[in-house]
Amino acid sequence: MGTITRNFANNLTTSGLLKPDAFNNDSFDNVTSVPSGSVETGAMQFISSATASASASIEFTSGIDSTYKEYVFYFVNIHPANNGIALKFNLSTDGGSNYNVTKTSSIFSCYHNEADNDNALLYQGSQDLAQSTGDAYLGLQTSNDNDGNTVGTLRLFNPSSSTFVKHWISDINDHGFDYSVRMMGAGYANTTSPVNAIKFKTSSGNIDSGEILLFGIN
Repeated sequence: MGTITRNFANNLTTSGLLKPDAFNNDSFDNVTSVPSGSVETGAMQFISSATASASASIEFTSGIDSTYKEYVFYFVNIHPANNGIALKFNLSTDGGSNYNVTKTSSIFSCYHNEADNDNALLYQGSQDLAQSTGDAYLGLQTSNDNDGNTVGTLRLFNPSSSTFVKHWISDINDHGFDYSVRMMGAGYANTTSPVNAIKFKTSSGNIDSGEILLFGIN
């Protein structure tokens, strides 16, 4: 195998797709289009996003299916209309007609204030669920001050399984009343029916602004 052929082969995956490393800043000078599926795009794929604007809730009723084994939601500057509220979610097995999946969860928090005189690590027994169809907590309390917001992630595993319960893991940070409040939770939807929709809302009032991004991972 010649040097040129060997170098070209090194830029291909075993399935014949071009690797991302095959391209550089000068690669596309004369390219007008790339056929769909001809370039390897990696394991984590952007699916969709939703932007809040005085929204009662944000729902994802498409894009959650058997395509990926894990789905990750990113919360970016979720700003509430009301003060001292928590971001929550619920799941659906019927495309969003009903959000009432039975769930069991655990959740704990750590916090620290700007004055550096109050901090703790706590189990949040009032925010966990035990075979409940109610909303699951993601955050604890967010200020509706101009700079108050919530950020973090929610990871949902293999929601299309018809055999197993559906686990999730969340990691959220709130800005509330001059405190940094981190909430770490986990739980499972106790159903063997595929989960195919999710709704996010605050414990009171609207989501004034912010964005939620959905990615899939294989």
